Amino acid sequence: MSGADGGLARLVAGAVTDAATLPIAHEPVPADQVVAGAPTTGYAPLDEPAADAAAGVGELGVWEMTPGAMRDTEVDEVFLVIGGAATVEFVDPALPPVELRPGSIVRLDAGMQTVWTVTETLRKLFIAR
Repeated sequence: MSGADGGLARLVAGAVTDAATLPIAHEPVPADQVVAGAPTTGYAPLDEPAADAAAGVGELGVWEMTPGAMRDTEVDEVFLVIGGAATVEFVDPALPPVELRPGSIVRLDAGMQTVWTVTETLRKLFIAR
């Protein structure tokens, strides 16, 4: 993944990065993924992805989606919601939906088919590989 604007918000040792106010450039969700509304997404990478994915180190960033609904195919990821509200439905594998709010921590496996329905602009801090 790379930021929609190609920028990289580097983390600096000993300094604070405010994930809640970090600027994020958005793009419309591709039409074939839109389920409802006109959602946009964007993200700001916080560090360069590891050159060796086998090392088990992934990408760190902040992702955001505006209200609406979209389909997605997931990557291996763990995220922490820092703002907003949404529901994630698990299409494949079929699992109970999860309600997201600030403080929610969720793990996704590569290949999961999901539908994200955002009711309040959702922002999450993620680690993906």
